[in-house]
Amino acid sequence: MDTATEPLLEISNLRIELDERSQLVEDVSFRLQRGETLAIVGESGCGKSLTSLAIVGLLPEALVDGVSGTILFEQTDLLAASEKTLRNVRGKQIAMVFQDALSALNPLMTVEQQIEEGLMAHGAIAKDKARERVLELLKMVRIPDPVARLSSYPHELSGGMRQRILIAMAMACEPKLILADEPTTALDTTVQAQILDVIKSIQKRANLGLILVTHDLGVARYMARRMVVMYAGSVVEAGLVDDILNAPKHPYTAGLMQARPHGSFRRDGHLLRDIQGLVPAPRNRPRGCQFSPRCDRATERCRAEMPPLVGPKTEHQIRCFHPITE
Repeated sequence: MDTATEPLLEISNLRIELDERSQLVEDVSFRLQRGETLAIVGESGCGKSLTSLAIVGLLPEALVDGVSGTILFEQTDLLAASEKTLRNVRGKQIAMVFQDALSALNPLMTVEQQIEEGLMAHGAIAKDKARERVLELLKMVRIPDPVARLSSYPHELSGGMRQRILIAMAMACEPKLILADEPTTALDTTVQAQILDVIKSIQKRANLGLILVTHDLGVARYMARRMVVMYAGSVVEAGLVDDILNAPKHPYTAGLMQARPHGSFRRDGHLLRDIQGLVPAPRNRPRGCQFSPRCDRATERCRAEMPPLVGPKTEHQIRCFHPITE
């Protein structure tokens, strides 16, 4: 197969369960091409972060035995890979940017030590060249006065600076895929835009694959070409960002857009509307369509049967018996 056209990452029928009564992620499938950005969106508790953690084998120990499906990274099934293979992939070929930089960084290590640690762990550079590489990475993520920041500790940096350090750490070994899990959470709007621009610039320069986990549809539109909408552990809509946001077909996606300030992306001037109810806990998920208790289009069929995800993989897919057509 031509490596220029084969997916960088392809996930098929991924399931994550705590026990037979607790399906956390159910039948998730999507693919990512080289140099492409895919946004995974949805409310908290929909399985977005668990899906990302499964890719790099960082799920909590209690969930490891409950994972099934395939996660092909350059045709290697990471779910079937040995721990040795995963250690070689994790950080070196696939890197992760976590949402809480203060928790992700070691409070007892300086910026230089933290970035250098990853370089040394993967044998990416000789010890005497490490500082030069660290400075190069700090400049790449636009850290002001990078030499002075080498000796800084995480608590001495702003939230935006800490997030840039995480991005620098992720880029240290020149990976092929970045998983960014809510990388701009708790940052103000100006800093958020700066961080997104840094990620976008680095991705374009290195032709990286990027999976961006976010609850912000505006961020998804700005960063991604394609998106996956998840609800209660399942993919409910997937396709090109513009197609979905200009004409959402699933009631949940439409509800997310109606709850967004400043009207919908079509600027039709509607009043804000929230989605009644909450994402069901894994042990309390309903029969049939998981969204049916919150959906004003639900019928008895919706409450009895789980709709299939229909549509070609490369086009607009929808999991709904009564999709929006107007």
